[in-house]
Amino acid sequence: MKILVVGAGAVGGYFGAHLARAGLNVDFLVRPARAESLRERGLVVRDVDGRSHAVPVSALTADQLEAGYDLILVTVKSYGFDAALKDLTPAVGPRTVVLPFLNGMRHIDLLVDRFGAERVYGGVAMVMTRLGAEGEIVEIGTMGELIFGPVGESPVLALEDVRAALDTGTYQATAVTDIRQQLWNKWVFLATLGACTCLMRAPIGRVNSAPGGQEFTSGMFEEAIAVATASGFPPDQEARERANALVATTTAATTTSLYWDLTHGNPVEAEHVIGDLVARGRELGVPTPLFSLAYTHLCVYEAGRD
Repeated sequence: MKILVVGAGAVGGYFGAHLARAGLNVDFLVRPARAESLRERGLVVRDVDGRSHAVPVSALTADQLEAGYDLILVTVKSYGFDAALKDLTPAVGPRTVVLPFLNGMRHIDLLVDRFGAERVYGGVAMVMTRLGAEGEIVEIGTMGELIFGPVGESPVLALEDVRAALDTGTYQATAVTDIRQQLWNKWVFLATLGACTCLMRAPIGRVNSAPGGQEFTSGMFEEAIAVATASGFPPDQEARERANALVATTTAATTTSLYWDLTHGNPVEAEHVIGDLVARGRELGVPTPLFSLAYTHLCVYEAGRD
């Protein structure tokens, strides 16, 4: 199977390196400077014990891309998705499946509109990595799992074939038939945790330990659940309990990549993770005053960056 990984950052670089080391036919679609670095140094992964491994990889830029891929993994940040979609389109053939690992649902809607549901999968990436100063992938925890499945009833590439390609045995590869529900489950959790920690500029445990903190975080969580429910994808009891265990903690120093980017002066996924949830709530008549406040907060931050 011929695989294209769009992006070589914390998610794409980590899982793409595993695929390359497993001997799969993998290309990386990246910007020119990143392509030059990958060709010279390889894709460097530093594990939780501090050991670094350089994996030789094939790096392409958009002008070098041709059709013929079976599977395209999209791993860019949401604010880079529109540009990535334009770049990857020439690689999509009649039997190609596009599998994005982004948060939220906006990207799924855009891909289905562009390529049709039969050529789109949905994916959830569970990994604890960051992109280092020299472009290396840095593990900050041992979590590694890909959850994926088709969004349409008749995918051009069978689920078992995708699972076989992605299951390297070095991380967990989970094939599901309810990927839209899985995407909503993660979105509800991630948006809540991200909005709470960004708005309060603190890890979730510190937020919940402050006066009114638990009322605030539970209110945010219920808003997200209400939007998901009105959209037809209410989190099941297990997903709610798992998410609430962390959202309500008073001890964990847990944050999100949204918080990390905000506190380090980076661009943030405000529109995709928070803004789209607010917009869907508005369309469905679901009030989201706390999420609306968090979205305004992030937009003010982005305006200051500009």
